[in-house]
Amino acid sequence: MPFLSVLAAAPLLEVTLETVRDNDPHVHVHAGGQGLWVARMIATLGGQVVVCGPFDGETGVAAAALARAEGLEIQSTHTVAVSAHLLDYRAGEREEIAVMRSPALDRHDQDDLYGTMLVRSLDADLCVLTGADPDVGLPDDFFGRLAADLRADGKPVVADLSGAHVPGVVEAGGVVLKLSHGEMVDGGFADDTEVATLRDAGRRMLDGGLSALVISMAEHGTLVVENDRVCLLTTPTVSSREHKGAGDSMTAGIAVALANGADLLEAVRLGAAAGALNVTRRGLGTGRRDQIEAFAERVKAEEA
Repeated sequence: MPFLSVLAAAPLLEVTLETVRDNDPHVHVHAGGQGLWVARMIATLGGQVVVCGPFDGETGVAAAALARAEGLEIQSTHTVAVSAHLLDYRAGEREEIAVMRSPALDRHDQDDLYGTMLVRSLDADLCVLTGADPDVGLPDDFFGRLAADLRADGKPVVADLSGAHVPGVVEAGGVVLKLSHGEMVDGGFADDTEVATLRDAGRRMLDGGLSALVISMAEHGTLVVENDRVCLLTTPTVSSREHKGAGDSMTAGIAVALANGADLLEAVRLGAAAGALNVTRRGLGTGRRDQIEAFAERVKAEEA
């Protein structure tokens, strides 16, 4: 069982209202955020995982307790509170009733988060860096410095970031980075979402220091850019129940497979399968290992 560390810079607490039958309201409480969704899928796929993040205040303590009840190890750092979302699904669609944003981490909290992730990763087989929205207040170089320090210690790093957090991770060297095709354009890394454009942009980012770039393109497949090959992976077509969280499941699949010694193409097959099956479900970062591994065998790859 591989051991992975996950940076969860922006955990959240989610409270949902649903109607199951006879118009009776059902209340569900979940721990979430990108880092926890990735960690949940890592555990599903057989990895042992520690999640490092600011789980404090009423909402943070509740989110950490829920995550621990799922079997995740939580290494908490200080903050005032984490984001909380109150969602209403009773009409069949997602409606946000209220959103409480996390306050920005001050410099002491940032230092604590950095050091905690760095030290807890010393025994990890692979480290995963997930991002944070601007409310958390992490400086743009936070992720790049952390990636560089982890790489200096010889740790494989998979990053799922976007925007201004990306350049530092590219320059850290040796990182496997996952982005969506939209994030490639929004971040100014590519001019459009054509495969040829994304391929050329990916090669430039590899010249800048990346080990590999994985670009998810929704129903158009996943582009994998390595130094010696570029491949387009496609999964069997499935209907979408909830598209949110698919990219995080993909990141988790890639990370677990790489930690188990798979090459990148095989790792992305597993990640693509995890992401594709996740959209058929309403639970973010959820799935069944046997189904994901079987689905991965149907993922096709061709040179691009």
